[in-house]
Amino acid sequence: MKLLLPLLICITAIFLAYNPSIKDSLKDSFLKSIQQQSPSLSQYLQKTKSIANQTNHHLNLETPTPIVFPITDMSVPRAIRQAFLAIEQAEGAGARVRRSIGTAKLRNFSPFLMLDHFTIGKGAGFPDHPHRGQETITYLLSGGVDHEDFAGNKGTIGPGDLQFMTAGRGIMHAEMPHENPDGSPNVGMQLWVDLPQKLKFCEPRYRDLRAEEIPLATVDEGRVEIKVISGQSHGVDSVRDLAYTPVWILDITIKPGGRISQPLPQGWNSFAYTLAGETVFGSNDSTRIVKEFTNVEFEQTGDFVELSVQDNADKEARIFLVAGQPLDQKVVQYGPFVLNTQEEVYQAMLDYQTASNGFERTRNWQSDIGKRMG
Repeated sequence: MKLLLPLLICITAIFLAYNPSIKDSLKDSFLKSIQQQSPSLSQYLQKTKSIANQTNHHLNLETPTPIVFPITDMSVPRAIRQAFLAIEQAEGAGARVRRSIGTAKLRNFSPFLMLDHFTIGKGAGFPDHPHRGQETITYLLSGGVDHEDFAGNKGTIGPGDLQFMTAGRGIMHAEMPHENPDGSPNVGMQLWVDLPQKLKFCEPRYRDLRAEEIPLATVDEGRVEIKVISGQSHGVDSVRDLAYTPVWILDITIKPGGRISQPLPQGWNSFAYTLAGETVFGSNDSTRIVKEFTNVEFEQTGDFVELSVQDNADKEARIFLVAGQPLDQKVVQYGPFVLNTQEEVYQAMLDYQTASNGFERTRNWQSDIGKRMG
């Protein structure tokens, strides 16, 4: 039965996807017959509906306050587990990305699923596509990106803006770049973060954070500037309630001769992605020089990370420093669907193909911005 179940679901999805003329009543009867053949699928359908109802009306978002120790002589710096260059590759329709998390080099790094440093030029983009079970955080470094979804949400983020999208039980949207007058590409970071199991079937939502809303911290006599997107840095707190899964995101710029020691929450996984320049990680006899476009994964133990730029460096360094609370759960991912079991992934595929169980609004929907792809 375990082997027949995925085959049956896939056949069903293909059958319904390529037969749009089938009436809803016939779809329902066809699905009922499958559920009768597979009690486990039937039980799963009931379970997901129950979870959706619970998360819609009784969403418990309370999370423990992260433990962050002030830096003292007894504090222990986090060691580097590995550092590797993010290789540029094609993605979507004409986009280029440097993917570092979600590759053979770094995966199973809860709560992080994927990190893309993207470059999108004219005629490229990410037209209509679905998601379920995760959050995406898009940070635009230059240019502009429009977004639109099947619920009627639409908007634009510009340089320095962020969009926090919670896919929850299901969303279909498009993300399309601007055609800049000077022909410059649209560049940014997109981080995929896993959702706790109890929130996998919450209602989808968006939260935008504008560049002017991000608080700044400065240290080392102004040689270091930190955009506190999420979390805390040197007495500065970020805007709250942007993502369901607890994450800290800091955009750090260090001028030549600058240095910063940044505390991180105890037990959280963390990494740094170097956007520009050469960054020195560590201090004293334990240092490592890292060039741009490199992902640095830290050990989970330790109190802080130390970053600096050499006095004689020819330019400043920019670092995307992120930490997140690990989730004690299994991750099963198939493309844009991120769930906890294979059965849930099969069901997500079927729900999307049949426009049901959270994907009802995909039926006959097409974004306006997606039409730019011609």
